[in-house]
Amino acid sequence: MNFRDTLYVNENGKLIIGGVQASVLAKQFGTPLYVLDKKHVENMCDVFIKTLSKEYPKSLVCYASKAFSCKEIYRIINSKKLGIDVVSNGELYTAKSVDFPMNKAIFHGNNKTANELITAVTNGVKYVVLDSYYEVDLLEEICVERGIKQNVLIRVNPGIEAHTHHYIQTAKQDSKFGFSISNGDALEFIKYVLTKKNVNIEGLHCHIGSQIFEEKSYVICVEKMTDFYKLLKQELSLTLPTINLGGGFGIWYNDEDKKTTLEDYANFVKIIAKTLKENVKAKGLTQPFLILEPGRSIIGEAGITLYTVGATKTIKDLKNYIAIDGGMFDNPRFALYQAKYTVALCDKANLEPVKKYTVAGKCCESGDVIAEDCMLPEVNSGDILAVFSTGAYNYSMASNYNRNLVPPVVMVEKGKAKYIVKPQSLDDLIRNDV
Repeated sequence: MNFRDTLYVNENGKLIIGGVQASVLAKQFGTPLYVLDKKHVENMCDVFIKTLSKEYPKSLVCYASKAFSCKEIYRIINSKKLGIDVVSNGELYTAKSVDFPMNKAIFHGNNKTANELITAVTNGVKYVVLDSYYEVDLLEEICVERGIKQNVLIRVNPGIEAHTHHYIQTAKQDSKFGFSISNGDALEFIKYVLTKKNVNIEGLHCHIGSQIFEEKSYVICVEKMTDFYKLLKQELSLTLPTINLGGGFGIWYNDEDKKTTLEDYANFVKIIAKTLKENVKAKGLTQPFLILEPGRSIIGEAGITLYTVGATKTIKDLKNYIAIDGGMFDNPRFALYQAKYTVALCDKANLEPVKKYTVAGKCCESGDVIAEDCMLPEVNSGDILAVFSTGAYNYSMASNYNRNLVPPVVMVEKGKAKYIVKPQSLDDLIRNDV
């Protein structure tokens, strides 16, 4: 386990998060239940923004909303002086509903709709990140009609294959994201954007993938990006004032992953800042404004999901199943890309594991599994099961598959718990049915 002062097992073998006993949360709020540790979210925000402010003052940390977004998260992010990146009208609307400053918002996406672009420019987002010829033509038309000049970043592909699952590698040559630097596509696109009167290129954006633990990946990224900035200066006499290097910092899911500490994340930031300063100086470039976009690393380990065990099933000499009251409707990541998790029994967390289990969900899909081959103490119906590191891409990817209700989200801090997302009701489920 990757325990911390707000996530641990007490002397009685009870799992504690945010000063509250996990099984007590399950009894109070029901299961399935998403639980978020506020202190850990705030600590992660502090690590990124304080380290970057010290190591590279011309900078902004933007929380990647796609990992998890709701009103309360945007309030916390704003209180910590971070910006945000958003990828839909829904994320932007949610942030705006709590008065998040739009001049600290960046609008992403590889196929933004006309409505999304209109919403972005009329609300004064800091940057729109361009990812296609179609998009720049559409954005130019929208801006001309409204007399707006919009600052943009160009998403480029530096061609780095970070060591992670291929579904979350976003800078390979054949990625749907960004224009390739190596084959000349990025240069040609930039030339095209420069012909537009109401779209102003402020810089470049890249994102090399997710769940990255290798510092070298970011060093290579900085080197390739600054090489391209130098090329733009030589070929087009173009000096861009901003560079956005994305996020993708890994978190712990199980013991195959590194147990990354707050200091480790600070070192990631220090290495990126140091490498950028060195490369800018060596290549005769003007030091750009730096943007980083952590998402999963801020919210991921802050979350656990609680379930109640229902049926158990033993297939002799093959498999032991335990079925929970949740599944792929609240966590589709195993079904999507075989994501691995660590699980524990909330009130038996100090007992020796004696049997290997597969945790199955309740959906009508053979692939509805949360975790495989988990060593646990003897599991009984009614036990409360915790799945760790579910803060990112669980609630945000949840669905009403099989007409199951999306679980609520509870935030814990200093022994107290409150809803930050209320439970869905059956009336909510049919509200838009005709």
